[in-house]
Amino acid sequence: MIDDKIAVVRFIIKMKLQKLSVIVPTFSSYSRYVSFNLMILYIAEKPSLGRAVADALPRPHKKGDGYIEVGNGDIVSWCIGHLLEQAQPEAYDPEYKKWVIAHLPIVPDVWKLQVKPNTRKQFTVLKKLIKKADTLVNVGDPDREGQILIDEVINHCGVSKAKKLATQRCLINDLNANAVKKSLNNLKKNTDFIPLATSALARARADWLYGINMTRLCTIKGQKSGYQGVLSVGRVQTPLLGLVVHRDLEIMNFVSKPFYEVMVTLETSKQESFQAKWKPSASCDDYRDDEGRVLSKKLAETVVAKVTNQPGKITKVTEQKKKQAPPLPYNLSALQIDAAKRFSMSAKQVLDTCQNLYERHNLITYPRSDSRYLPTEHLREVDRVTDAIAKTCNKLSDAVAQANLKLKSKAWNDSKVSAHHAIIPTMKSMDGGRLSRDESNLYELIARQYLIQFYPPFEYADKSIESEVSGGLFIAKQKDVLAQGWKALFPQSKKTNTNNESEAFSAKQLPLVKKDDPVTCTDANVVEKQTTPPKHFTDATLLSAMTGIARYVTDPEIKKVLRETDGIGTEATRAGIIELLFTREYLQRKGKEIRATKVGLQLITSLPESMGYPDMTAHWESQLEAICQREMSYGNFMQPMTQNLQQLINDVGAVEFSGLQGLGKAPKKWGKKRKFTKNKSTAKKTTATKTMSKKGTAKKPG
Repeated sequence: MIDDKIAVVRFIIKMKLQKLSVIVPTFSSYSRYVSFNLMILYIAEKPSLGRAVADALPRPHKKGDGYIEVGNGDIVSWCIGHLLEQAQPEAYDPEYKKWVIAHLPIVPDVWKLQVKPNTRKQFTVLKKLIKKADTLVNVGDPDREGQILIDEVINHCGVSKAKKLATQRCLINDLNANAVKKSLNNLKKNTDFIPLATSALARARADWLYGINMTRLCTIKGQKSGYQGVLSVGRVQTPLLGLVVHRDLEIMNFVSKPFYEVMVTLETSKQESFQAKWKPSASCDDYRDDEGRVLSKKLAETVVAKVTNQPGKITKVTEQKKKQAPPLPYNLSALQIDAAKRFSMSAKQVLDTCQNLYERHNLITYPRSDSRYLPTEHLREVDRVTDAIAKTCNKLSDAVAQANLKLKSKAWNDSKVSAHHAIIPTMKSMDGGRLSRDESNLYELIARQYLIQFYPPFEYADKSIESEVSGGLFIAKQKDVLAQGWKALFPQSKKTNTNNESEAFSAKQLPLVKKDDPVTCTDANVVEKQTTPPKHFTDATLLSAMTGIARYVTDPEIKKVLRETDGIGTEATRAGIIELLFTREYLQRKGKEIRATKVGLQLITSLPESMGYPDMTAHWESQLEAICQREMSYGNFMQPMTQNLQQLINDVGAVEFSGLQGLGKAPKKWGKKRKFTKNKSTAKKTTATKTMSKKGTAKKPG
């Protein structure tokens, strides 16, 4: 019966959108659902999205306080991000106002949400409208957070089970009126997205459990050791800080060592010369390091002496023609990485600029996407999108003219598109001169990445010549460009692809030779090089580390269950987490480099090793994604995580933060004093001043 009601509700919504009159048979069991006097309430994630929804609905519009009433009597209202937040510990027990080790771990039996004080007015508006509405439509952003922040408001308002089951979901990736109207005509069951909301709920509660308990414990221990302030610890921020600290320490402790290569000049019977590099045999393994570099200069000099002026022959010639498909359109992380490389923009700058392009200018689709694929139905809009690109970005007008819009790259794949798709330009155009420099740069990046989907593959020949001289193997390699294809849109360097990765395309051609042709070694020399330390993290490489965290996981068992693309944080939160570490003065910038501060360094080196590495968090993130995919339950995630919390408390309880003595500083504004005591029975009368205000880090550890 509920499915019948939902079907009728959907039908009525479509009729109202199209301003059509229709006679629907009346059935007593759900006659109230067929009246055109039904009021539909569309709940958007934020005001800008709400206005875009209203613009796609019938006019005239009447603006109210926190809502818009449209021409057919329906109402559009909105949240302002999260209107609700996880309750603080003292909401569960007033005793938790004191930061006492004996209270830990604090694990709620029944979780509580509370209305955020600064958005209470809008919550009150929504609560009244939700009770008044006959039908609800969740118009949160098409991601986990967008799903749950509307769902949690609906649940908190005590909506009936029937109304919840009848609630619809509207997924909007493009704020242009036609695109919004299309989304409104393609509503889904909100219940289909329960796993998405469940994953977001599990993430929020895991963050609370880890952040509240670890921050309280570390702060108490830190202040006993002479640290001034709150030591904020978080499920994602702490292992991210650990990545930077461990890289800094590796660089600090690095000792450069020399290694040696042998380069020879070989001459063919036609007096054509080419260079080749010695490849050591297995018998040389005792003289090489783990990366295969020869560490013995004497060995390299012996090879030079043996092959100079000696005859040899070609043992193998290979030539393979290869094609490289265009890179996929951007998701947020890929865009942030490229923008950091090209324009030195921070992750937060990219996200903020994208929000402007999306909300203010309506020039790009939903920017917080984690997908790099597009729905096939979008192919019908290709002409209008490319036309908008040419009008908005003059630099790409020629690229639009030369694009083959009949080509279909691997980007169009319905099976890899869920709630949202890749970030691409919309069908809207405007004078590009009205955009800021950052907006213009990002629009051009996004538009170019879209246009290359309509260009042929990049083609090149991969050549290799292997020669033997005096029993030694020497290899010459060459790459020749055969057709630029999509790389014609990236003219800055033939040696750089779209991800700025080096590609050794040769200026000099290798000679045409065949197997068994004779050669002579006319020259040979030892090339001495030095091992170099890894580079400090930058915005681009730190984001890359977060999105491909499996590379940094040390536990082989955890590594097994992670994909190369598994990350920590989400597309929407990574920029904020990085900025948070700067705000808390755990990280600092030196030019383009990101380095740990003394406080950040001492915190990670003081904590148990497991907390400073991403293994545990990466595994949790993998499980949260499994919840989204219906492969894991909420309980199977939360139960072991909660059980492990006690072990973490025991481990941190044994730590002495002596390295933090004398560090930290008092804040500019003092909050009310908070007692930090060892336990209830031996609570000391001395107080340590809380170094954060009520709205500070102590209350919301990340």
